[in-house]
Amino acid sequence: WIFGFLDFWIFGFLDFWIFGFLDFWIFGCFGCFGFGGGRYRALAAADNAVMLLDAAKGLEPQTRKLFEVARMRGLPLFTFVNKMDRPALSPYDIMDQIEEEFGLETHPIFWPIGDGDRFRGVLDRTTDVVHFFQKSSTRGGKAIQREVPLDDVDAVRELVDDPELFDKLYEDHELLEGLLPELDMERVMAADQSPLFFGSAMNNFGVQLFLDKFMAMGTSPAMREALVGDSKDKAEETAVEPGDDEFSGFVFKTQANLDPKHRDRLAFVRIVSGTYTRGLKVGHSRSKNNKR
Repeated sequence: WIFGFLDFWIFGFLDFWIFGFLDFWIFGCFGCFGFGGGRYRALAAADNAVMLLDAAKGLEPQTRKLFEVARMRGLPLFTFVNKMDRPALSPYDIMDQIEEEFGLETHPIFWPIGDGDRFRGVLDRTTDVVHFFQKSSTRGGKAIQREVPLDDVDAVRELVDDPELFDKLYEDHELLEGLLPELDMERVMAADQSPLFFGSAMNNFGVQLFLDKFMAMGTSPAMREALVGDSKDKAEETAVEPGDDEFSGFVFKTQANLDPKHRDRLAFVRIVSGTYTRGLKVGHSRSKNNKR
């Protein structure tokens, strides 16, 4: 389905987001160990993938399974390291894990300042702006944020309020700028490099910052190949562009008998082109009649 310009898979439940001028769907299985065929098929409907990691645990078995499928699909992969407000692995250790396990180079877009009780926020390396974090007084409330340019040393020192973290922030910044290769969007689109982000979803810190970057960096829906014809033997391969006016889509997942009291059937359809309107009649490759 494409109601806007961007879809992505976030390693199910289904949720719809309206963000700025773009609409997109998030669907995935957070922390689930069972990974059935339905979730494999669901990846066929995505244009981008987000690998969500626990900052304390790093890579987990289900993460490895999902990565394999995302790479098989050739999806651009974005990495978000969550739970930075708890004791966490070093960001360098997380980067090493990903590269050693998957052979995937990561490029930090955000860099964390501390972790656990000492978590102060993140540095946006693309703008050299420090986003400071302060927990909300209400559980689950949005974190209080403040933005300060990295070159405003006195303000950064005051807000970090920790000499060790302050020194490490500038040391890490210099080290990353000097040693890491530059972000290469061609390699990101080829799933050879993964933009890396840090934050705390529980405190709603870093999530909107990540979505801002994702919406700017993620790939738009791509062309899809389709077989068009009266029968399989006579069908011709045709390229369907997202901007085509004619409605088209494909079923990537079906469910049935969810409620034992009813004979229910549900099909999930990814819209490839055109616009869906309520009551629209469409044809199916296995049926001669149009259906609502």
